[in-house]
Amino acid sequence: MNIRHSALAVLVAVLWGLNFVAIDFGLHPGNGSGGAADVPPLLFVAIRFVLVVFPCIFFVRKPDVSWKAIIGVGLFMSAGQFGLLYLGMALGMPAGLASLVLQAQVLLTVLLAARFLGERPSKRQLTGVVLGVAGLALVAVGRSLVAPVVPLMIVLAAALSWAAGNIIARKAKAASGLGLVVWSGAVVPLPLAALSLIVDGPAAVVGTLTNLQPATILSALYTAVFASLVGYGIWNRLLSLYPSSAVVPFTLLVPVVGMTAAWLLISEVPTTAELAGGLLLLGGVATAVLQRRAKPGNVAAPEVRQRLGAGLR
Repeated sequence: MNIRHSALAVLVAVLWGLNFVAIDFGLHPGNGSGGAADVPPLLFVAIRFVLVVFPCIFFVRKPDVSWKAIIGVGLFMSAGQFGLLYLGMALGMPAGLASLVLQAQVLLTVLLAARFLGERPSKRQLTGVVLGVAGLALVAVGRSLVAPVVPLMIVLAAALSWAAGNIIARKAKAASGLGLVVWSGAVVPLPLAALSLIVDGPAAVVGTLTNLQPATILSALYTAVFASLVGYGIWNRLLSLYPSSAVVPFTLLVPVVGMTAAWLLISEVPTTAELAGGLLLLGGVATAVLQRRAKPGNVAAPEVRQRLGAGLR
């Protein structure tokens, strides 16, 4: 990659890393705006995806995939992933730690691809999975010493939902990653708003919508415009220009940015066990995604690139 495109890849990692702090600010506007009530997490995801979908859906062409694939990606990669992520953070999962644990989706995608797509993982990938699981276990132990571990499990479930969405997207092979993001996003708002009405109650939903705080509005705009549309727009462009093996490693910067931003902006400091487990998890992810340079004439290289790219749409 040339310097300009490498800088764009770093910019995407920064945008995605800051996304977790933005979510935290939006979920808890009372932390900086006079005691305002927390925003129901499922409703907040619905608001985010209204902004992702409209007005973009009128200008972005529907991807050339089945409606079944679009709905599947919307349910798992968007509604499931972000619904569970926001719920876990609303229940107390720190923003920085969430950015780290969500990277488990890379390892879970490897395992699901082996089960449902018949893509046999390499020894290197299996080694990465083992390291990642060990890192997650260490993070869970460290977390349980200072706070309930349930929010961490919910975020891990979000990573599993993202991985399932990756498998559906991988099988669909949409030519337009941005088109798939926008059109599958249309699946999200109504179901999650309905769930929020059931779980949180009409009074909480109406009260939130009629009294949106500046922090929540800015957070929703950031996550929709910068994290989803700008971030994925740049990312999918890079994937169209370079092998995924040259682009994917930049995702390892996301939890670094996320944890640093959480430390500087909201004073989140991970415990020693969480930090050690996080480093082990990132080591596992790096082992799974960093590929050796393919030898000339290696016919397996395109398939490797496709498999890696699927986890980033």
